[in-house]
Amino acid sequence: MLLYFCGMKKLSAVKVGKRAKIISFENDDFFLKLMEMGCVPGETIKVEQVAPLGDPISISVAGYVLSLRLNEADSIWVEEF
Repeated sequence: MLLYFCGMKKLSAVKVGKRAKIISFENDDFFLKLMEMGCVPGETIKVEQVAPLGDPISISVAGYVLSLRLNEADSIWVEEF
């Protein structure tokens, strides 16, 4: 996809301990729910943990730790730094 060439990737692909900035959302169904939890475009996040089987993942965002299902994380486009 073109987005990969622009330095963007899905949150589900970010490794533990890495930081990223939220760029956009792919799925409008989760958009409002994620925004209410502090996941807004421009917000910096850090992947804290991934469950042994890969689902769910824990991220720190807006001063707290949030657990997301892998399909939810798969709908968030981020830029890793």
